[in-house]
Amino acid sequence: MRTQITELFGLNVYTDKAVYVGSVDDVVIDVDGKKIDSLAVGSLNPEIGELKGYKGLHIPFRIIKSIGDVVLIRHIAGVFKSPKKEE
Repeated sequence: MRTQITELFGLNVYTDKAVYVGSVDDVVIDVDGKKIDSLAVGSLNPEIGELKGYKGLHIPFRIIKSIGDVVLIRHIAGVFKSPKKEE
């Protein structure tokens, strides 16, 4: 997975179960390790879970599955609610 850091800003973040999380506000870099540590995500979806009082999340780079037109991350049960099924 190779991309310019500036291309990440503003991308929407979704889980692999199609749950909208938010949009990328910033990138946290591990300078010593010369790698991206996490993505700072803001404009959070209020339906993803109990995030009262939080304005953003740090998404660890290790759970990112792919980056393209959107950022796709691994869905973690208990953190992100699954989408509601239509009846």
